[in-house]
Amino acid sequence: MPDDVPLEAARRRLTAVAPNAWEKLWGWEMLLIATVSTPVLFALLGDHPPRDKAIVSICLLATLPTYLLLGRPAITQGGQVKSVIYVAVLVALFTPAVLTMPAVSFSLFGLCSQCFLALPAKQATVGVIALWTAPAIKIVVTGDTMDEVFNLIVIITVVIFFSSTFGIWIEKITQQSRERASLIEELEASRAEVERLSAEQGAQQERERLAGEIHDTLAQGFSSIIMLVQAAQKQARTHRDPTHHLTLAVQTAKENLAEARALISALTPAPLDSSSLVEAMHRITSRTGHEIGVEAGFELHGTARPLPTRLDVVLIRALQESLANVRKHAAASRVRVVLTYGERCLSLVVTDDGAGFAEPATGGYGLEMMRARVEQAGGTMSVNSVPGAGTTVTVEVAA
Repeated sequence: MPDDVPLEAARRRLTAVAPNAWEKLWGWEMLLIATVSTPVLFALLGDHPPRDKAIVSICLLATLPTYLLLGRPAITQGGQVKSVIYVAVLVALFTPAVLTMPAVSFSLFGLCSQCFLALPAKQATVGVIALWTAPAIKIVVTGDTMDEVFNLIVIITVVIFFSSTFGIWIEKITQQSRERASLIEELEASRAEVERLSAEQGAQQERERLAGEIHDTLAQGFSSIIMLVQAAQKQARTHRDPTHHLTLAVQTAKENLAEARALISALTPAPLDSSSLVEAMHRITSRTGHEIGVEAGFELHGTARPLPTRLDVVLIRALQESLANVRKHAAASRVRVVLTYGERCLSLVVTDDGAGFAEPATGGYGLEMMRARVEQAGGTMSVNSVPGAGTTVTVEVAA
């Protein structure tokens, strides 16, 4: 029987890859806005000279359009020069603000993050040091005691050390993630190519199988009809009765028509649209028995359970091919079909009491295609036959 039904009803399609975590900038943008606007708000509400308020407000708020014009394009599109310019502008804007009002150092939470977003970790560390230079100078100059200066140095050292260490570590993780994402995309592309080639190979195999089926059945039948009609014409020209040859031609044409109908039936989807596997097998067995005039029985052992569609198709095709061989070759009077549901496997046994054979007929495609389909589904198929004692076809699949 044909191999036109795929073993898997549907393949998982390739899906668009979601944005990587490090490419989602809205969290960092919110951090920048919060750490810049908070010192501005406190500066405006505090008791500070108007000049100081103006310097802090203008410098810090200017970092936001700087981010939109330089920072975001540098982060999303790349570009070493643009990133360096962006960080340099941040340092230039932050320095006068923090020298005017030391509390502005709160903005470093957001500004240091921008350095690591825009630049590689080592260069970003230089940017962080540049941002911390002005607060350090301010404390050293205005510090009342050496303890305050020492505490500041400790804080700056710890912050720069951990920010650079974690920055380098995160950069390596990000690079590995990008490489793995690229590898996954390559694997998915390779899988798609393999699926395409497999589909083409399956189509080619199906064309070869159909060619063999047509050659073994319809072509041979038409050749016989032509020979019989030609013989009848020759007898008619010699005034002999051509009835015998015409009768044989009609009989051959009927058999050929039956073969054509069987082939068309085999090419249609497995008859499972509105019935279970058991019902479909019972119906196919009964119909075949009526068509070829033999006693055909179907038995179910065990409790039926739902199976994957691909297994249903494999079993249906195996049954159809086995019954087709009975129709074409066995000359049997009885056919018995047994479907057994075990705990971990399912077996189909088709037995006839026909002529049997010592070796399968060469040149046919049916048994070979059935065996290939069963093996592709992870199952096994065996054919046991003895001349004059019938044939037994056994298919077993894990289920």
